[in-house]
Amino acid sequence: MPLVWTHHIDKVDWNELSALYLAAPLGNKKPADLKTVFRNSMFRCFVYGDGKLVGVGRALADGVDCAYICDVAVMPSHQGTGLGQQIVGKLVDLSRGHRKIILYAVPGKEGFYRKLGFRRMRTAMAIFENQALAMERGYLDEK
Repeated sequence: MPLVWTHHIDKVDWNELSALYLAAPLGNKKPADLKTVFRNSMFRCFVYGDGKLVGVGRALADGVDCAYICDVAVMPSHQGTGLGQQIVGKLVDLSRGHRKIILYAVPGKEGFYRKLGFRRMRTAMAIFENQALAMERGYLDEK
């Protein structure tokens, strides 16, 4: 059965989306929080296979200067099929016209995104709610 793509949030099952992030694995994200962040994102992709959510991604964007792609996740059953690449490609296409497109990735996935045209930034900085955990997971370093 073919995959069904949508950008609309009106029929999203936020509990199902939360389960996708846990399975992907991208962590434990609360359904109510996901509803908020996806509603506040300019661009979003939801991909369904056999009526089940199998892939997702979003981009925060201001319409001119910056688009920020994040929260790209694919169910393990669909990983390695090119779906993640397609989701990122769709979000990049939607973000065209912005002066810069920034992507936030899980440590260790940099090579995947490099193949899609992204390059490492030298000046990116962050303050995390839990700095110690971010350090432990490889998102931050002391350099």
